[in-house]
Amino acid sequence: MKIITSTSAAAQLSIDERRRVNLKGKEVTYTLKRCRRKTIGMRVDSTGLTVRIPARESLRCVESVLQNKADWIVQKLDEWKNRKPRSPVWEEGAVFPLLGEPWRLSLTANGPAQMARALEKAGTEQEQLGLPLPSILTSQQIERVVMNWYRSNAQTCFSERIAFYAPRLGVALPQLKLSYARTLWGSCTSGGVVRLNWRLIQKPLHLVDYVVAHELSHLIEMNHSSAFWRTVESIYPNYAAARKELKKSG
Repeated sequence: MKIITSTSAAAQLSIDERRRVNLKGKEVTYTLKRCRRKTIGMRVDSTGLTVRIPARESLRCVESVLQNKADWIVQKLDEWKNRKPRSPVWEEGAVFPLLGEPWRLSLTANGPAQMARALEKAGTEQEQLGLPLPSILTSQQIERVVMNWYRSNAQTCFSERIAFYAPRLGVALPQLKLSYARTLWGSCTSGGVVRLNWRLIQKPLHLVDYVVAHELSHLIEMNHSSAFWRTVESIYPNYAAARKELKKSG
């Protein structure tokens, strides 16, 4: 994004401006968009605060409106900040979710690194999966091994769930590919290729099953018509609740 330097309406309509304002004692950065509208509008989402204004609106008027809405803006920004997932910590003792369960990374003195189910109850036996890397690891090495662990589990789990649901729809087993998309949990092509986001392996199994059922149903209905949702329901009856839960979880 660039700072607006032109005073022409055409230039203002073509460039977004990043500005700062102090609201309730907090410095808030926001995106200012000049557009063909008659009133000032604002939105708070995962990208922050966006303010849309008429092309020739004054900044003084904009800041006055922001001050009037300061309580609402700060509240919504805080809600989104708390909703954002925290960045992973690549170190010993860090916890990583797998199929909705927490797993903890531990480094042993002589053996490989271990991923152990992080159970809260004392005395409960923990399941461990060895990771074939030395015990003294850098953060980059830990990130690499954990991501390999995720991809391996994702490939195995997704393949098993596809093999479980495909016969129930009467479709041939599709080719599975892991996806690294930022906004899609899965996709399906008419050529029979199903892509599932590797991050799905972090979610509980019933949500994995929903996405698998959803994408396999596209092998029959390449749309989101009522016929498509009936197809999903035929193999995953509780799809509506799972769909809602997945959207809410982010």
